[in-house]
Amino acid sequence: MSSLNRNLQKLFKIAQKTEKIGIGLMSGTSLDGLDIALCRFKGSGLKTEFTLLKFITIPYKEEFKKEIQSVFAKKDADLEKVCLLNAYIGIFHGELILQALMEWQIKSEDVDFIASHGQTIYHAPKRLHKQPAYPNATLQIGDGDHIAVKTGILTISDFRQKHIAGGGEGAPLALYGDVLLGSKTGENRILLNIGGIANLTFLPADSNYANIMCTDIGPGNTLIDAACRKYFNVAYDEDSKIAFAGNISEHLLNALLDHSFFNEQAPKTTGPELFNLNYVSNSQKKSDTSAISKEDLICTLSAFTAKCIADFITDNFKVEDIKIFVSGGGARNPYIINYLKKALPKTIIEDTGSLGINPDAKEAILFALLGNEALCGEPMAIGNNPPVLMGKFSFEG
Repeated sequence: MSSLNRNLQKLFKIAQKTEKIGIGLMSGTSLDGLDIALCRFKGSGLKTEFTLLKFITIPYKEEFKKEIQSVFAKKDADLEKVCLLNAYIGIFHGELILQALMEWQIKSEDVDFIASHGQTIYHAPKRLHKQPAYPNATLQIGDGDHIAVKTGILTISDFRQKHIAGGGEGAPLALYGDVLLGSKTGENRILLNIGGIANLTFLPADSNYANIMCTDIGPGNTLIDAACRKYFNVAYDEDSKIAFAGNISEHLLNALLDHSFFNEQAPKTTGPELFNLNYVSNSQKKSDTSAISKEDLICTLSAFTAKCIADFITDNFKVEDIKIFVSGGGARNPYIINYLKKALPKTIIEDTGSLGINPDAKEAILFALLGNEALCGEPMAIGNNPPVLMGKFSFEG
């Protein structure tokens, strides 16, 4: 130990602790705000014991959202702005963490680590960029060094790069948390997350890791939210009021479903780089539905999200024998949930609260768990995912 510098000595001590307090951060493609989950962990891997101690979402102001949107999911972006935002977001997220800790009356020195997802600004799997000379790639900004220095807490960040380096697409990483926190021998389960993008993890009753599937399905809230912002000047369709006021345009729905992504074999990943308002506009032109009411548009986009999910589950799993647990903003979208219950009438659909996992906090919890694994876990071989430990370490001094 004496030959290690003080940062490595502290890291070693934290890794050796039988109980750790960690913060998980999640800032998603919906740009609602920063999810901050304070968690207690004992053990690692399949022996992980987890408790959610505190959770808060601190909303983003519109000015900040616009700054992110200026570079988000754009092939051509202001490189200086990307550079500046990388540092700015790290500092800003650090400030929000300190704000939450003050509200909870918890000292920084009582927190062992922060696990930060960062802010995705571009996701580019080969299936999307289609450039054979280049690998899968993804980019999250919000520098971990800035978070660590601002908060005085060891920070683990940039988790997706190791997944790609190991042969994956960098997403969805929900797989690891879902397996550790959501599996139950004797029960087939799907943990369905409807965030900006919809993804799921299938956990078989036989607990055979070879049969686990984790994949993106298609759009979650991203198209609905974008259309609500553009046409109704609201961040999202609260209680699905707009969707329920409209009717489904079958012509537009069929055009939205007419994309090769939906025929590609899972596991696969996607993002707003594909599913954006240009995608909607092109689908409207193809289906001659540009003149439909904006209520009908929101209704159809909501049905599109729900039908993608229902069709994927029906096509890939024996739905009568599965319980589905939903998390993410879509878990609070009555239109989507009602559609799924009608499309999958023999399937029990509940939110992840039934598993003791706050559905709003689930993704932040996931990254706290990945941080705990980075500290004291071992690589796990799950399905065809790379057996890697993810995350880069940033010291506070």
